[in-house]
Amino acid sequence: MSDRDDSGQAWLIPPSEYLKRRPATHAVRKPSSCYVTMPDGVRLAVDVYLPEGDRPARIPAVAVLTPYYRRFKVDGQGAEPSPNIAIYRDFFVPRGYALVTVDVRGCGASFGTRDCFRSPRERDDHRRIADWIVAQPWSSGVIGSTGISYLGAAACFLASTGHPAVKAVAPLFAVHDTYSDHVFPGGIKCTTVTENYDALVQALDLDLREKLAPYPYFNDPRYAGPAPVDEDADGKLVAAAIDEHHDSFKMRDLAPEFAFREEAASHDPQLHSGAFSPYWYLEQIPGKVNIYSVSGWYDGSAFATGSIARFLSNPGADNRLLLGPWDHGARTNGSPFRDSAPLPQFPVLAEVLRFFDEHLAGMDTGLRKEAPVHFHTVREETWQAAATWPPHASSTRLYLAEDARLSARPREQSSVARYKVRFTTGTGSFSRFERLGALAVLDYYKDWHGREDRMLTFASEPFGRRTELSGHATVQLHVSTSEHDAGLFVYLSEVDADGRSWYITEGLLRLLHRAQAEPPPSYRATWPFRSFRREHARHMTPGVAETVRFALLPVSWTLQAGSRLRLAIAGGDTDHFAQVPAGRPPVLGFTLGGEHASFVDLPLRT
Repeated sequence: MSDRDDSGQAWLIPPSEYLKRRPATHAVRKPSSCYVTMPDGVRLAVDVYLPEGDRPARIPAVAVLTPYYRRFKVDGQGAEPSPNIAIYRDFFVPRGYALVTVDVRGCGASFGTRDCFRSPRERDDHRRIADWIVAQPWSSGVIGSTGISYLGAAACFLASTGHPAVKAVAPLFAVHDTYSDHVFPGGIKCTTVTENYDALVQALDLDLREKLAPYPYFNDPRYAGPAPVDEDADGKLVAAAIDEHHDSFKMRDLAPEFAFREEAASHDPQLHSGAFSPYWYLEQIPGKVNIYSVSGWYDGSAFATGSIARFLSNPGADNRLLLGPWDHGARTNGSPFRDSAPLPQFPVLAEVLRFFDEHLAGMDTGLRKEAPVHFHTVREETWQAAATWPPHASSTRLYLAEDARLSARPREQSSVARYKVRFTTGTGSFSRFERLGALAVLDYYKDWHGREDRMLTFASEPFGRRTELSGHATVQLHVSTSEHDAGLFVYLSEVDADGRSWYITEGLLRLLHRAQAEPPPSYRATWPFRSFRREHARHMTPGVAETVRFALLPVSWTLQAGSRLRLAIAGGDTDHFAQVPAGRPPVLGFTLGGEHASFVDLPLRT
């Protein structure tokens, strides 16, 4: 079993079948490269790839905007010069599209500096790049954009400029809200981003090649920094650009400025977490722009949640969502039950091609007859289709009970389960978070069994039949802490009949941010939402229990007959998150039974 699209009957025309109908018909011309000057004088490096041979005089363009080098200079033979771009080049250009790749300001061979992560200035640049594209003699005046992670969010930024040429974007494994989807999920700082990822960005922006060794996508010894544009024969321009990059921000320095969502940085009242998040500009996307959001069950901090929120909030005419068993970027099929190599077999870009063929090239692909939502169910290893998310409304409530049980009914009398937090508890180096630091994982959570032994756990009775869990599981905990703050890390696992534990999903929340709020139109949610704003933050009173409710990350998983569902609670993840509160591991108390019984709501169906 694998993630192949022929498992199940979710599509009228599966992506692999569509790809057979759209074979490559062109060779890829050597790229032309130039600088495009922005209104403030900053020059951005741009590559253009065109299809060779017989083609229409004017063709649509796919724009990819990247901080990870549009292209490397290569010393020697055999190295792929565009490890971050090649998949788009080799997929879209042979099928008749132009590909325009851009080093965003402060990155690669582009001049300028970055003052934050995906800044409003970059968004303004995207409009100018679109102007430049439609002015080219080969341009049909139609633009789409796609890309993984940062590149996908940049595609959303491009759409939000309102440029009339932009007709469709496909953000792949991309945030909707940089704060809650990426850097501060649950209000807790993800150190994988602020430390590991920051180290990668510094190595790239400053061309520190020796520091790229830990990162498999960028560490080929034949790579010799960002490729210069055609006019820069002696490399003096790219050297001058890299010199300017020394004045760019550092994630580890800037992240503390944004500990509260949408709160302005101390040095700029207009700069806040919303200003570098796609959701902030969603309502500025014209209604005719079509959006296809793609994510996976093992996709980083909360990228799948963000993709679902984008889908639910999207004003676009053709709004689609694809959720697979993938990690960040679909580098790995994360299902522990796959029967094939780690590399996904599902052709993600075939779905994007069909989407672009429909909306950029004007083809009748039959796409509008397909369901808008497709998702993969782990362990069943099959694809399903749905009209929206969640795919079904059923819910089963299990209560946290004494003797480490999950019970269908609460006891009338209450008791308290206490747990002493240790900040040595962690989820290891095979987790969903490693890819956020550009580190490769081939087998996700392969060392999960036994990790829950250091947590507070509760397990259900064995399931009598196979049961599907699809959606956001939600916990409601009546909890006290010995400190004024704490972090809650909650995990769901399947414990099979042999006693082995399989990681399913997780959720986390800093108790300072326990207050719920109504989601804004730009971030629709069918799960408990919170603003993470300073005015809604409240310290806990030590020893006084309060009720908190929050969602775990979405998933689709089939529990086997004879298996139990285990809920595990910790107070930290030392491998990926900052301590809360720093240096003061609290004692947590959870109410079992009675008026304030703690429970978990599960989107189960048989």
